[in-house]
Amino acid sequence: MRKLGVPESSLLILDVLKAAGALGLLIGICMPQIGIVAAVGLTLFFIEALIAHIRAHDLSLGNGIPVMFLVLAALVLGVYGRRAVS
Repeated sequence: MRKLGVPESSLLILDVLKAAGALGLLIGICMPQIGIVAAVGLTLFFIEALIAHIRAHDLSLGNGIPVMFLVLAALVLGVYGRRAVS
C-alpha cells in the first residue's frame, strides 16, 4: 500500500469499510435493499482501488485482486438490483 501512496493510518478504515460491505452483502440475502447499498459501496471502493493502482503506475493492479473483487461486487449488484426491481 505504501507504493500506492496510502498512509498506514488509513489501512484500518479501509479494512472496516471492506468488512462492512461484506457484512452488508450477507445481510442483503434477507434484506435486498441493504445488499444493494453494500454492493454499490463495494463497487465504488474497488473502482477507487483500481484508480489508485493506475495513478501509482502499478499496472500489476495488485495481482488482479482489485479487478476480481470489482467484478464480484458488480455481479452481486446486478443480482440484487434485478431482485429488487422484480
